[in-house]
Amino acid sequence: MQNKRVLIAHLAILSACAIWGLMAPIGKDAMLSGVDNLNMVYLRALGGAVFFWITSLFTKHEHVPLKDIFVLCGAGVFGLVCNQCCFTIGLSITTPSNAAIVTTSLPIFAMIFAALILKEPITGRKALGVGVGCSGAVILIASTAVANDSRIGDIRGDLLCVAAQMSFALYLSLYRDILKRYSPITMSKWMFTWATILLTPFLGSHAASTDWQAVSLKTWLETGFVVFFGTYIAYLCMQTAQRTLRPTVVSIYNYMQPVVAVSVSIACGMCLFTWKQAVAVVLVFSGVWLVIKSKSRRDMESKHY
Repeated sequence: MQNKRVLIAHLAILSACAIWGLMAPIGKDAMLSGVDNLNMVYLRALGGAVFFWITSLFTKHEHVPLKDIFVLCGAGVFGLVCNQCCFTIGLSITTPSNAAIVTTSLPIFAMIFAALILKEPITGRKALGVGVGCSGAVILIASTAVANDSRIGDIRGDLLCVAAQMSFALYLSLYRDILKRYSPITMSKWMFTWATILLTPFLGSHAASTDWQAVSLKTWLETGFVVFFGTYIAYLCMQTAQRTLRPTVVSIYNYMQPVVAVSVSIACGMCLFTWKQAVAVVLVFSGVWLVIKSKSRRDMESKHY
């Protein structure tokens, strides 16, 4: 039974990362073919709210006090609104490969904010990992800044994707306690609800004025993939894996995203992969690996008891 549970967890995280890897080129093509970046952001928030509320009807009910519901508003701002706005708009500007490569930097930013907010110790290995990973990000961004081909990337989109990882890392540090208090389904339904409420005054009229009848079936299917699979199914798969596998194992699977995104993007002619980007990938991956392998505060404190 335990072996079966572990196998299911591995398959779940494998599926989640493969879906997110595919989401980059598929979402990029949808935003080039009729569903612009603002509508994509709004559809992801609204779709996520609908799917998670429906899911909550079939799971154990958790009472959430009014105070915590408002706290989840802040979580929705950093974990969804800023994160998804920056990533989705950034993806619409840069290449799917660059966007996917940048997502692997999340553990680095999470470590930095954990040190600043949660007072997690920064070991020599962590510091080295941050330095190596950041150097890779700088090379990636610098290579797109001087590129004359949009298939290599765009510095504006790269920086927005970096901001998306920073926003999500900040969310993980600021709302760590409430993340432990409620189930992922409860957290998700309220966060996506708040995201939809906060985005509606800014994006609702834009969505209402869009000529949706002009959107092709192919673009609708691509958008549906991003909303249903990339926003809902992949998140459920990630939750399934996190209940069984260690965080380090889950983090290692994250390397699949750029592999899938780069392979599909190159095959579709959506991007060019240069040697500078290859160097950046190696440095970012190495930096993340060093951060993941470093000891946490709990590990260090356990040595004293």
